[in-house]
Amino acid sequence: MKNLFLSFSITLQLFFSYSAFSQEDPIIQKIIEIGKTDNQTMKHLDVLCNRIGGRPIGSDAYANATEWAASKFKEWGMQVIMDEVGTLPVGFNRGPWFGRMLSDNGMILHFATPSYTSGTKGIQKGHVLIEPKSQREFDRMKGRLKGAWVLISGNSTGWPIDISKTADIARAKIIAENAIIEHKNDSINSINRRLENGAKKIDLLTYKEEPALFYRQMVEAGILGIIQSAPLPITALYDRKNIDSLTFDNLPSIPDIKLDEHQYKIIEQMAKERQTFELEFDIRNHFKMGPVKYHNVIGVIKGTEFPDEYVIMGGHLDSYDVATGGVDDGSGSTPAMEAARLIMKAGGKPKRTILVCLWAGEEFGLNGSTSWVERNKDKLDKISNMFNRDGGPTVANSLEVPESMYADFEKICAPLNSINSDFPFTLKKGKPREKPKKAWGTDSGPFAVVGVPTITFGTEDNKGYNFDYREIWHTERDLYTKSIAEYQEHTSIVTAVVVYGVANLDHLLSRNGLFLPDAKKDEKKDEKKKK
Repeated sequence: MKNLFLSFSITLQLFFSYSAFSQEDPIIQKIIEIGKTDNQTMKHLDVLCNRIGGRPIGSDAYANATEWAASKFKEWGMQVIMDEVGTLPVGFNRGPWFGRMLSDNGMILHFATPSYTSGTKGIQKGHVLIEPKSQREFDRMKGRLKGAWVLISGNSTGWPIDISKTADIARAKIIAENAIIEHKNDSINSINRRLENGAKKIDLLTYKEEPALFYRQMVEAGILGIIQSAPLPITALYDRKNIDSLTFDNLPSIPDIKLDEHQYKIIEQMAKERQTFELEFDIRNHFKMGPVKYHNVIGVIKGTEFPDEYVIMGGHLDSYDVATGGVDDGSGSTPAMEAARLIMKAGGKPKRTILVCLWAGEEFGLNGSTSWVERNKDKLDKISNMFNRDGGPTVANSLEVPESMYADFEKICAPLNSINSDFPFTLKKGKPREKPKKAWGTDSGPFAVVGVPTITFGTEDNKGYNFDYREIWHTERDLYTKSIAEYQEHTSIVTAVVVYGVANLDHLLSRNGLFLPDAKKDEKKDEKKKK
């Protein structure tokens, strides 16, 4: 009975606090109403994924995405900043790709190539060889390399094989070491041949393994491309080691194919058995002349009382292009866009400025957010919070804040439990954390390093859609269909309410208790050492 009374009391408190807050600010009511009856989050995502597509920086798709996002902000009555971040020496566009095995038991091939790597020169067909591991093996098969697809060792992690001069030097060292191993194995074989029947033979030494060990030599010999085994779902990233030095005079010349691991095993076994078959590929990877500029897109809702104080929300606009970036980070950028639309549609006029930041080049190293922080040091102490979403399409249903912020967020979050009873919202008090020394793997990282609050929504798959971010992250499955509509739409409303509420406070959020004092950090380190 006591628990029932307590539950009833809490419900009443939430109801009255929501009612009081709603009466004070009819804009919040309007945001919720529009968000529930005319939510356009998935429309934005549809355009981003299915009309524009995968969008690494340097691509025409990324440029199209920036223009589209800017046009939507303008349409909603916002100011727009096309914030130049940097340039790439060349651009890259991905076209269709297709491959098949030609044999009595032929099959369509399931594969991908990393961005900023070569396509084929039209349809190319050739036999299959297994890469050489020593100079003697290379010399023995050199004549057969022309017109061959070469199977290389290792399991793909999505990155292409390094084709830089530094990598060539490292490979040459291993080739030299393998030559010594080969010479020693000759001696071992000679000894083993002289052993009497029944005598235990000496084990041969193992060659040092390096995928595409004879890369440069095989290219010069005329191979069509290299093929590496890839776990499913296939990951395809970009040529991070060479992208800054690429020009039209030193572009990669052969495809770097990441092939379905199950198909790879079949083809490898057939090659070992020296069966007669061919592989055929048509891969349309294209480069464009640089330099190619890329930009953050920033939508501005100007503050009425504190225009030089800020609340930031957003996610990164770029994505990898082996899929269409529906989750990473369409599920982050489009709820932020919709939150901005809801605020504008509801007639919101926040006291401080709201910046809706669609970051560039997150996948290439947090380029856009890092650049903005470096160029806007005068604004950093005037940012109330930086809300970043980059964790998938699960529903925003909680916040954990320092005690100094709790009273403010308690008032701001009061209306959230009225939106949809399927998604109850929880506000918790959090303990101070260590201030990071290095930016982590998302766009809030550069802000946290310089002390800007980066309170982030907790999320949950509370309806059991069996969402697995690791299955989608940077893979061929990062598609529009993997986003969860009701979670995305609810998140856009929650984001709009909270961001607008923070922007409408009479003060910046307190930073007291956000980070541990340096002395506390040292104490923690000492405790760890003692343990």
